[in-house]
Amino acid sequence: MYLGPSLNKQPISLIIQTESYPRAALIGNPSDGYYGKTIAFVFSNFKANITLFQTPELEIQPEQLDLTSFNSISELVHDVSLHGYYGGMRLLKATIKVFYNYCHENSIVLHDQNFTIRYKSTIPHRLGLAGSSAIITAGMKALMSFYNIEIQKPVLANLILSVEVDELKIAAGLQDRVAQVYETPVYMDFDKKIMDKQHYGDYIPIDAGLFPPMYIAFRTDQSSGSEVVHNDLRARYNYKEPRVLEAVKEWSDLSVRFKNCLEKKESCEMGNLINRNFDLRRSILNISKENIEMVETARSVGASAKFTGSGGAIIGTYTDENMFNSLKVKLNSIEVKILKPVIVNNK
Repeated sequence: MYLGPSLNKQPISLIIQTESYPRAALIGNPSDGYYGKTIAFVFSNFKANITLFQTPELEIQPEQLDLTSFNSISELVHDVSLHGYYGGMRLLKATIKVFYNYCHENSIVLHDQNFTIRYKSTIPHRLGLAGSSAIITAGMKALMSFYNIEIQKPVLANLILSVEVDELKIAAGLQDRVAQVYETPVYMDFDKKIMDKQHYGDYIPIDAGLFPPMYIAFRTDQSSGSEVVHNDLRARYNYKEPRVLEAVKEWSDLSVRFKNCLEKKESCEMGNLINRNFDLRRSILNISKENIEMVETARSVGASAKFTGSGGAIIGTYTDENMFNSLKVKLNSIEVKILKPVIVNNK
């Protein structure tokens, strides 16, 4: 559904700059693609930036991850191992296509000015922090500004998901895009009846002030990406494997319980729920020894720990600065970086 006017005007600004942030799936993942319930937030320690400005021709400028020239074959292999095979240009191409098709299908007349668009991102790659969808989200914001239109937040999240799922054939769920569009912690209910009725879930913003002290930690040597895990789980879900169906239901239930704990400020129980989220995942999915080591190392000092997404980064709660310092020492010893997330809370 389109909420803005159908316009054929010049761009509002010659230079448009937008940004979006990495997502941390706090509880319930990966049930968001399976009619479950989740809680997630975005944090501003890293970000993806888009710059768009009017030019005679439409151009997408490459960034470092889009390099096609290397000094040696070993440099190429290192780049692919670290960043994968794809940079951000395909994301922006698909974003522009989906945006244009949406406007065309909703009889929104776009002005005929061209633009150059480029991106930058400091979000660590391939660690389950939704860096790709952050680029897409920032790109959608820039296009909306350039063409002076508005799109309802739930609809915008759907469009961003369609860029990856429909255009690029990347397995993904709505959770990341909802958190990045709303830019506040969100409790999301993707119940099938709700989705069938309104084509998006019920999204309830949560005050970040309710959260206990949290950390995020990540490896720098992961290169498998999240698609492999998602694709395996999707096939098993479609086959109706009982263990997978039961896990999806429990992940959903954990989100409801976590939301209740937030409202009651029961920090200890939140940590237990976070731990259960990962333990359940471990019981049905193959998890690398490096990722297991990261979780178990964090738990060894009393912190809770689970994936922020599909591996490579973890999130959890801690009780005080002494525990955080112990966490830092332990995780750094296995070459894992740790930070305190600055939660975006634009309610």
